[in-house]
Amino acid sequence: MEGKNEQRAGLLYGIGAYVMWGLVPLFWPLLKPSGAIEILAHRMVWSLGVVTIALLAVRRWAWIGELVRDRRKLALISVAAATITVNWGLYIWAVNNGQVVEASLGYFINPLVTIAMGVLLLGERLRPVQWVAVATGLAAVLVLAIGYGRPPWISLVLAFSFATYGLVKKKVNMGGLESLAAETAVLFVPALGFLLWLAATGKSTFTAGGTGHGFLLAATGIVTAIPLICFGAAAVRVPLSTLGLLQYLAPIFQFGLGVVYFKESMPPERWAGFALVWLALSLLTWDALRTARRNRALAVKLLATAAAAPATATPTPEGVATLPSDAAPPGGTTTPAPEAATTTGTEAPNPAQQKIT
Repeated sequence: MEGKNEQRAGLLYGIGAYVMWGLVPLFWPLLKPSGAIEILAHRMVWSLGVVTIALLAVRRWAWIGELVRDRRKLALISVAAATITVNWGLYIWAVNNGQVVEASLGYFINPLVTIAMGVLLLGERLRPVQWVAVATGLAAVLVLAIGYGRPPWISLVLAFSFATYGLVKKKVNMGGLESLAAETAVLFVPALGFLLWLAATGKSTFTAGGTGHGFLLAATGIVTAIPLICFGAAAVRVPLSTLGLLQYLAPIFQFGLGVVYFKESMPPERWAGFALVWLALSLLTWDALRTARRNRALAVKLLATAAAAPATATPTPEGVATLPSDAAPPGGTTTPAPEAATTTGTEAPNPAQQKIT
C-alpha cells in the first residue's frame, strides 16, 4: 500500500511539474515592458537564490567540492549553462512576441531531435519504427516551413538547444537542484553585471515599473525552481516511462494557450505540419512502450530460468565425483541452454530526464 501511495504522489508531482511548465506562457507577458534579456538575467539571478535556499533546507553541499575539483565536469556545466541560456532567452522572447505555438512545436519535436543527435553524435542505431518517426518529423518541418514561408527557426533552435542541454546533462550526471545551482552560479556574475549596467544607464525596469513589477521579476526564480523540485520528487517515485509520457503535457498546454488564449493563427498547412509531428511522436511512444514491455518480459523469463536451475540439481553423495557443468554426461550430449532473445536498435533517449522550461 505504501508503494502505491508513493507512486500516486509521484504521479501528482509529475503532472504538477509539467502542467506548470505548460502554463508558464501566461507568466512572461506579465513582465512587460521588461525585454527578454532583462527577464532572462533576473531569472538567472533569482533562481540561484531560490535553489540555494532549497539546498540549505535539504543540506546537500558535498557535491560542490567534487565539482570544483573536476575540471571536465565544470566545463560541461558551463556548456549546459550556455545552451540553457539560449533556450530560456529565446522562449521568453517567443512568448512575448506572439510565437507561443511555434515555441510549443520546439518541445514537441525535441524527442525526435534528441534521437537524431544520438545517431549523428553517438553512433546509435535506431529500430525501424524510430527511423519512420524521425523521417515523419523531418517531413513535418518541411511542411511547416512551407506554411510559415520560412523554416520554423524558433522551434528548431529551441529543440536543438534543449537536446544539446539534455546530452550534456546526461554526461554531467548531477541531480536537478544541484545542476540548476551550478548552472545559475556560472551565469550569476554576467547576469548580475548586466542588471547593474541597466540600472546605471537608467534602462532597468526593476524599480521603474513599480513594486509589483519588481516582485514579479523576483518571482522568476520561484517559477523556475518549483516545477523542477516537483519533477525531482516525481523522478524518484514513478518509472521513467511514465515521466516520458507526462512530458507531452507541457507542449500540449502551450499549444492550447497559443491557439485558444493568445489566438494565434493556425492555417491548414500549419495544422498539417503539427499532425505529422503528433503522428511521429505517437509512433515513437508506441515503439518505446512495446520495447520496454518486451524487455521486462525477457527479464522475467531470465530470472525464472535462473531461479529454476538450482532446483533441477540433485544432491550428490559425499565422496562421489561430479562432472564439470560444461561436460557431457557419459554416452550422451549436454542439453542446450535456452537462447537469449535479442533486440536490435537502441532505446530512445528518455526526455523525461530533462526538464522543460
